[in-house]
Parts: sequence; C-alpha cells; structure tokens
Amino acid sequence: MPVAATVNGQAVAFESETDTPLLWALREELGLTGAKFGCGVSACGACTIHVDGRTVRSCVFPVSQAAGKTITTIEGLKSNEGELHPVQQAWIEAQVPQCGYCQSGQIMAAVDLIARLGKPTPAQIDEAMTNICRCGTYPRIRAAILRATDQAAE
Repeated sequence: MPVAATVNGQAVAFESETDTPLLWALREELGLTGAKFGCGVSACGACTIHVDGRTVRSCVFPVSQAAGKTITTIEGLKSNEGELHPVQQAWIEAQVPQCGYCQSGQIMAAVDLIARLGKPTPAQIDEAMTNICRCGTYPRIRAAILRATDQAAE
C-alpha cells in the first residue's frame, strides 16, 4: 500500500515496502540523493533529513512512519526563488567541506539546531552536532553555524 507524505513541498506516495528505510525510498523512488548512506545504524548522520521539522536519521526510519509527515531533504532547503538557506551559504563562506560526503547531513543537523536554540554557543554546537565527519572539519562546522546565526566565530 502506498505511503503518502509531503517531500520538499510536494505530495508523494512511496511504493516501497513499509519497512524500507526512508533513505532508500528518497534516493531510489524520488531521485533525492543528497542524504547519503554511511553506516545503516543511525550512528554517522550522513543520512540526516527533517521529518516534521526535526532531524531524523533516515537509514533507520521506516517508510511506514513517514505517512502523513512533512519531509525536508537537503534538496528542499533552498527557497522557492532558488536562494540558498543561510546555513548552506555559511557553509560555503566558511569553506567547510573537504570530501563533502557527510555535509548534507551536517547541514540538516545544523538547521535543526539553530531552529531549536536560535544562537547556540560553541559549547552547545559541539554537544549537539553528533554527525561524524571523517575529514575532521568540526572547527569549520562550528564556525559556519556561528556565521549563520550572525555570531563571530572564535
């Protein structure tokens, strides 16, 4: 049975088996490949998206739980006019990515953090940002979040 949801502002019906991880339905059915597969056990955060405005590790989130939900992926952060989200712009200005694999998940986690806390402190950023970056860009991630919230980076 199809699972109806809203993805990046568009009504969709997922045809996947209900226990299929949402990550695979987004990638395979909708072609939204920004969320990446990293670990498959919700540990790394490369698959981070938003479901009803909160971060979700989509590699362990079954399609069945998406029914009636509003889902936002990295592809949906741009404005309708095509302008980057302030966090995306800050990421570019702070030159955060190296390999880039984890960055869509990092950005989605940062957007949620800012939505919840407004202007998080460096300590709050370090505590809340649990996504893994194998390149070790954590200082630049922190600087980008501070930049996105109009705070001077330390």
